[in-house]
Formats: sequence, structure tokens, C-alpha cells
Amino acid sequence: MFTIIFGILVSILAVLAVSLLSLRNWLRSCKRKLKGSFDGTVNIGIFHPYCNAGGGGERVLWCAVRALQAKYDNIKIVIYTGDIDSSPNSILEKVQGTFNINVDKQNTSFVYLKRRMLVEAKLYPYFTLLGQSLGSIILGLEALCRFPPDIYIDTTGYAFTLPLFRYIGDCKVGCYVHYPTISIDMLRRVQQREYCHNNQTYVVRNPFVTWMKVVYYRIFAKIYSWVGQCSDTIMVNSTWTENHIRDLWGVPFKTHRVYPPCEVKHLKELKRNENSDKIIILSIGQFRPEKDHPLQLQALYELRTLLSRKEELWDKVQLVIVGSCRNDSDYERLKNMQDLSKHLSLENSVEFKVNVHFQELLQLYQKSSIGIHTMWNEHFGIGIVECMAAGMIMIAHRSGGPLLDIIETSEGSQNGYLATSALEYANCILSIIYNSKELNDTIRNAARSSVERFSEEEFEVNFLRAVTPLFNET
Repeated sequence: MFTIIFGILVSILAVLAVSLLSLRNWLRSCKRKLKGSFDGTVNIGIFHPYCNAGGGGERVLWCAVRALQAKYDNIKIVIYTGDIDSSPNSILEKVQGTFNINVDKQNTSFVYLKRRMLVEAKLYPYFTLLGQSLGSIILGLEALCRFPPDIYIDTTGYAFTLPLFRYIGDCKVGCYVHYPTISIDMLRRVQQREYCHNNQTYVVRNPFVTWMKVVYYRIFAKIYSWVGQCSDTIMVNSTWTENHIRDLWGVPFKTHRVYPPCEVKHLKELKRNENSDKIIILSIGQFRPEKDHPLQLQALYELRTLLSRKEELWDKVQLVIVGSCRNDSDYERLKNMQDLSKHLSLENSVEFKVNVHFQELLQLYQKSSIGIHTMWNEHFGIGIVECMAAGMIMIAHRSGGPLLDIIETSEGSQNGYLATSALEYANCILSIIYNSKELNDTIRNAARSSVERFSEEEFEVNFLRAVTPLFNET
């Protein structure tokens, strides 16, 4: 029996090996034909299945495309996207309208992927990390077969596609990591049986299930480490992400910190247009579970309690939550938050805005006096930087990028506030409301001065420096 099983396994592995070698040879043939059709052209494939989402990750993508187009004449850029209902023109028009970024249409094209659902979390209620990672391999294989590039860059964090393009596609490979798929912090939360959006109640309450999940995370981290090492150049968006990627992937000599591009130049020039009759608190971020928007509503609830004896002041407070939705799950989360605001009797003090145009966002920047961001271990925080550049006083979570890279709270150099709990957020808002105008202006000016290092120009310089090895001998 053992001999039969062993023989079957060997046969399967042999067939798989032959299939992969045949696929690699076929892809090489396709690449030679592409070279012949576009003599001297370097084909760049950028993997971004949600390129039309309108979030911070998409700003990274389109600034990267613009930077490559400005430096290299002999390139063809192909975006691998799953936005099959959006035409190239509509995508690029949204890029212009949302980010104020102009992309050259002549050498930018799209490969529309039909299997994007394989990387959506809702498909994997259990073993989500593994399911999405395996799904990304299938999606990556579809991308590779549709257009085999010379250079492959992943800008969304699907690290499991890296060995596919390197060893099967014979490509130079790079990646921009917004946050690690798994981290030491995630493992710690599971070990300590803390409840969070990716560690549900039934896991927290059961010691055996917790132990199983810890083993699963450790095995996954080992595999994640190997696939990450396949990249020829690695870009990370913050000190927090850099620390984790260096620990997990162990290739510091290939790892470059490239802060994401933020619209700071134009925002720093915006004139404040605050209404003395309103205290507008602005939140910016995609409606994803890790952004923890419910904490913002809880903070507002605590603020109302703190202002219980000053109803006239509470009536001035308005929380405006601006975000983009990628799919049905995001819209469902938005509906749940609208219901929560009603449950907390905050519906008259909270306004939700979805997929707003750039010009409307600028007006909100001018009108708002306070910015709020509640994600735990936010990898960076583009929205935080842009609020600071626009002159808002920012309150962010005391962790991740905001803590290590963006916000300084020490006396004499304070440029914002950090908080953890709903009550702490409420107290920070209260402090800003009661601060003298001179103190708030000092904090605002310090914030605006500190964000220049996160400009689009700085990103493009550092991005091009990091990807230079990919163009050597291509």
C-alpha cells in the first residue's frame, strides 16, 4: 500500500514539474514575441487587483506609474486589475478626479482578471490568510499567462505571487509592502487571547482553538518569509512595516523605506475656512474592518457624556466620515456603522460620505478643524498626513506608523495627539476644543511643517531609486 501511495505522489509531482517547465518555456516564447512586437521595450506588469478603489494604496500605484513614465521612455506598463466593469478611460478619469494625478494613456494598458473573487476575504471564513494567499497564486497565474512581463511589481501585498513571476515567469520582481500579511503583533494578540477583527470570540474563548491558530500562524509566517525573499527589491511604507518585514523576510539589504505619496504641497496652500458655529471632526479611510470606525462613534458618544452640561457646545460638534467602498462587504460595513450611529443616538451628529470627488474633499479639509484616525497599528496613514497638511489637528492611534513616523506629542514640538481608547480620543477632542487659539495654531503650524518629507516628489525619487536594480540587464 505504501509503495502504491508513494508511486502516485511521485507521479503527481513529476506531472506537476513537467507542466511548470512547459509553462515556463511557453511564457518565454510569449515574451520573445512581445520583444519582437515592441523592439527594445521593457514590459512592466503591476499587480493591483483593486486599482479603481480610490484609497491610499491606489495613490501609491498611480504615483509609481507616473514616476516610471517620466524617467523611462522605452517602457510599456500593464496594470493587472479585477475591475472588469470599469473601462480604461473611466479608471484614469477617476485617478485624475480623486488624486489629481495625470497618467500618460499611450503606454498604460490594463489586463482584466476574471478571478479576483479568489482573493476576497469573504470566500474564506476560516483560514483566511491561507485562502487569500493561495487564491492570489491562481489570480497571479492568470495575470502571468495573459501578459508575461519583463519586470513584475506587486503593489498590494500579494507576496505569494512573487515566486510565481520570478521562477515561472522569469521576471525581475519587486514589491511595495503596505503592511505584512502576518506580523508578530497578530501572533501576540492570538497568544494573549485578545479579541479583534481577525481573532473572533470563539477563538478567544477556546484554549485549544487558540493553540491551533498559533501553530497555523507560525507555519504561515515561515512560508511568508520564503516567498518574500523571492523579491529582488522590497519597498516598505513606514518604520513599523520595515521592522516587521526585516524580521520576517530577513533581507535588510534589499529592503527600502519609501514613504507613500501624500498630497501635501497643494493642501499646505489651502486657506482655512472653519465655521465658528461648527466643530467638524473629519475621518478619512476605506470602510475596512481594521480601520475601526466604530471606535470613532464610541469616542463621539464619550465626548457627548463629557459635554453633558454644555449642550450648546455639543450641538456644534459634527463627525464627518469619508471613505471609499471596494465591494459589497465594505458597503455592508458602512450600513452597520450607520445603524450603530442610530443606536448610540448620534445620527444628527454624524455624516457619512462615500467615494467623494477630490474637489469636495478639499472643501472638507478647509472646513474641518480636527482629524481622527482609529486604526490599531496603521502601517502608515496617508489620510493622517493629508489632514495635517491641510491644517487640521490630528488625533491618531498610539501605534504603528502614526506613533513611529508621523505624530510627535512632546512639549515644544507637538504636531498632534495620540490615543488608544474611546475615552482617550474624547479627551483629546475636548482638549483641542478648550485649547487657546495660539496653542492650536502652534500645533497646526508644526504639523504642516513636518509633512514635507511625505510629499509625492519625495516618494517618486525614493521609488525610482529602489526599483533601479530591476532595470539593470533587463
